[in-house]
Amino acid sequence: MVKQKTIASEISLTGVGLHTGQEVKMTFKPAPINNGFTFVRVDLEGQPIIEADANYVVNTQRGTNLEKRGVKIQTSEHVLAAFVGCDVDNVIIELNASEPPIMDGSSKFFVEAIEKVGVIEQEGERKIFVVKDVISYTDEVTGSDITIIPSDTYSVTAMVDFGTKVLGTQNASIKNISEFKNEISDSRTFSFLHELEMLLNNGLIKGGDLNNAIVYVDKDISTETMENLKKAFNKESITVKPNGILDNLTLHHPNEAARHKLLDVIGDLALIGTRIQGKVIANKPGHFVNTQFAKKLAKIIKIEERNQVPVYDLNKEPLMDIHQIMKMLPHRPPFLLIDKILELSDSGVVGLKNVTMNEPFFVGHFPDAPVMPGVLIVEAMAQTGGILVLSTVPDPENYLTYFMKIDNVKFKQKVLPGDTLIFKCDLITPIRRGICHMQANAYANGKLVAEAELMAQIVKKQ
Repeated sequence: MVKQKTIASEISLTGVGLHTGQEVKMTFKPAPINNGFTFVRVDLEGQPIIEADANYVVNTQRGTNLEKRGVKIQTSEHVLAAFVGCDVDNVIIELNASEPPIMDGSSKFFVEAIEKVGVIEQEGERKIFVVKDVISYTDEVTGSDITIIPSDTYSVTAMVDFGTKVLGTQNASIKNISEFKNEISDSRTFSFLHELEMLLNNGLIKGGDLNNAIVYVDKDISTETMENLKKAFNKESITVKPNGILDNLTLHHPNEAARHKLLDVIGDLALIGTRIQGKVIANKPGHFVNTQFAKKLAKIIKIEERNQVPVYDLNKEPLMDIHQIMKMLPHRPPFLLIDKILELSDSGVVGLKNVTMNEPFFVGHFPDAPVMPGVLIVEAMAQTGGILVLSTVPDPENYLTYFMKIDNVKFKQKVLPGDTLIFKCDLITPIRRGICHMQANAYANGKLVAEAELMAQIVKKQ
């Protein structure tokens, strides 16, 4: 089992946003298990949260831009690539503007910040999507495509060809994500001169200068353009180096453009929300094709998770039978909704209920077409979770359990008489002060029938 990781303590960085030119403060904070990467706009009322989720991508012009309920995060990819490259799963990223600081146009400074505070293991198990089949996405307009194939590690290859002599064709690869820091993280963003002229004319890249963007000169520079560049970059003189880039900057790698595109691929695929085990081959990658591929993978992973039903030996002697359950839970028939406990650990519990036509709720709940009420499935999951939290105290018979919150409830399939329900509850955060926050799933007939995030508290009887 690979455990999830977060940073050991918080750390802040300041700089300017590449396109907005605004001074930005960004703070990385440790996050609980299963949090993933979440951006928090501390400059806005209510400090809204935007999850790093491919479904929130609204624009991929000059960066991967997210939006949730009107709140935006721009150019998220360099920060996200740094976290994946440093083997981190859960971080809260606070920003007092819409865009992270561009720094030098790479992930280098973000990696250094993460290493400065350190990375720690957490109790939760890391979810890893193991690629078993070839999956691909092609952008018919640009000819860009991304493919992922089975592999023992997460490796990435990027091949770029912009049809220009100054850049030519470049490739970059890493065989393992552990190579990110040394091989990829310092590779800076780049632009072509013709793009730069358009961006300047449209009031963009206000935070750009010759220290955070490589500019490839793919056309003759007119006197007028040269004067505009001097003004934009606040330089007395600008020249073109023999390798075809504007001066005042030395390439870190001959194929730095391809390495930066690889960096972007890693950052954009972080929006899937799950670690990947597979080899990614990206041909002419860009933010649009990257994020479309991320959306496709996220859908495939969600379907797999939905169909991935845990298997238990129902003939095996249970860990707890109905008598042991009643010694621990305050519930009694007809409102005791679990029959057995199959597994119990510090972070999870598995329970079972046999659904029969003799259930009292079938008398009034569609007696001619009996269906177990969804609210009772949720209650049964909560009772299963109650076993988990009550197992942490020496005298569970002296406690009652109360709901505090129910989130993200979904009912997938009907539960009918004759079904055997399996309830699996796993902690989202460690139990503190008798409060249990858990992800609960219910299965029957080899399918997920219901899921919910539940929070309950045990309180001592008066």
